Amino acid sequence: MSSETISENISETLKKRTFRRLIGYIKPYRAAFIFSVFAMIGYAAVDTFFFSQIETLIDDGLTEQDPTILIYGAIFVPLVFITRGAFNFISTYLLNWVGFRVITTLRQQLFDHMMKLPVSFHDRHSTGDLLSKITYTTQQVAEASSRAILVLIREGAFVIGLLGLMFYISWELSLVFLVVGPLIAKVVSVVSKRFRQVSRRIQTAMGNVTTTAEQMLNGHKVVVMYEGQKRESKRFRDINNVTRNQNMKLINAQTVSTSIIQLIASFSLSMVLILASFPDMLEQLSAGAFTTLLTSMIMLLRPLKQLTTVNSDFQRGIAAAQSIFEVLDEEPEPNAGTYSVEKAQGNIRFEDVTFTYDEAESPALDHVNFEVKPGKILALVGRSGSGKSTISNLLTRFYAPQGGKIYLDGVDIYDYKLKCLRRQFALVSQHVTLFNDSIANNIAYGAHGDVSDERIREVAEQAFITEFTDNLPLGLNTMVGENGVMLSGGQRQRIAIARALLRDAPILILDEATSALDTESERHIQKALSQLQQNRTSIVIAHRLSTIESADEILVMEEGKILERGDHQTLLEQQGAYYQLYSLQFSGADL
Repeated sequence: MSSETISENISETLKKRTFRRLIGYIKPYRAAFIFSVFAMIGYAAVDTFFFSQIETLIDDGLTEQDPTILIYGAIFVPLVFITRGAFNFISTYLLNWVGFRVITTLRQQLFDHMMKLPVSFHDRHSTGDLLSKITYTTQQVAEASSRAILVLIREGAFVIGLLGLMFYISWELSLVFLVVGPLIAKVVSVVSKRFRQVSRRIQTAMGNVTTTAEQMLNGHKVVVMYEGQKRESKRFRDINNVTRNQNMKLINAQTVSTSIIQLIASFSLSMVLILASFPDMLEQLSAGAFTTLLTSMIMLLRPLKQLTTVNSDFQRGIAAAQSIFEVLDEEPEPNAGTYSVEKAQGNIRFEDVTFTYDEAESPALDHVNFEVKPGKILALVGRSGSGKSTISNLLTRFYAPQGGKIYLDGVDIYDYKLKCLRRQFALVSQHVTLFNDSIANNIAYGAHGDVSDERIREVAEQAFITEFTDNLPLGLNTMVGENGVMLSGGQRQRIAIARALLRDAPILILDEATSALDTESERHIQKALSQLQQNRTSIVIAHRLSTIESADEILVMEEGKILERGDHQTLLEQQGAYYQLYSLQFSGADL
């Protein structure tokens, strides 16, 4: 067996497994789905019944000139279309109701699961690609679960009804259509594979479109400042054209397959006309019977075309579902720990910890050892990339070390329940994330459970937020815009500090916490932080050495290793790396 054949078998197996899994999402709504199926079959039955009466209308009504038949026909036609319309409404509404329920469930699962995935997963995937999966890709699944199934069942039932009617009138002539059936099936099979391949490329291309657009919007100031409009426009045009080309390939495959199927059907129709011209056949068929047979054969072309067209939607939906299930099958953050504590004492110990980022050549931390006693302040200094922020990332289990152990109060951090562990930390980073909500709600984001307006006001005052909110019409209820765009860097930083104050965690991590503050604000915040650090273990990552002079211990990091350790005075007396950093900074030179 060739590798290509094995690959095709695996693809078919995966397709069937994906389809069964997708059907599983319909099970909670199976009553509505079954009703919609019956309505679709009813719709097809009404159409077939309508065509079956053409023979009576022509032979009895026109040929025999019976006016009663024509009068009944006049009453019969509106009733048929009223019934047909009712079946159409029921089937379309219920199936779309089920389809959008499935999409809502999938989107929610995808959204919830993405929040549970480790940081390393988000490092490997662009935000635009993940957004595309939640929006565009799930919409492709909607096509498979609503429109595709609607056409597949309804038009399929109509084809069966018409074939039954044709065999009832003349089985000899109708046999011609059974001969072309395998040819049509082969065309559909070949085209289906093409549809799936192109659909996957379209999903990737749409992810690139979203990513490129998101980068431009997030970096709009940089783009206009450095006159990057043409560069960004060309990049988006190239990606946009790739998407267009892939969509055109899908349209080409769809159009060609439809034309081929209709051509095959037209040949069979020609053959029927030739056979009907034989004298024996002309004697057997009345004008009404022949008209009904011919009309049924012509009407078969429409559902055959739709069945081929819907195949592209169905294959696109299956490919989209595979893409979604790949994310849903990603392993969430490990959370096998069982240890839980209300409030930790705050003793932190790193034992021979080694960590290397994916695809990095050298380790970010190389056999690091240190201990922080409860209530003490540990400062981390060093050049960018020396491993300072990696320590806080490992401590909060954003990443897992490849070697060594990390302990909190003598317990391995991986023995803690994940939520319990992270409740022990309050993090203030140099990159402040704010939500498009009020200032008060952004502060309250750090609280565990409900929090009163008075308490929010209290921490806002401690972080000197009220200095600028008291001058705003809505005060703390002022909306901050997307990621705090309405606020200055210093104001955003104060909100992050207030959030940490409200959290009241036993361990405080300050990662360049005052980097965006002016001198006056920094003086106020340092006073608030000094109060916050009392009776708490603090890990302070700083470039401004003036902010860590009171630290109990300072670790000087270099290429993932601890170069020096000691308090401020001790390290100055050693006149080593820390002394050089301090001298450079206070001589006015840049680090």
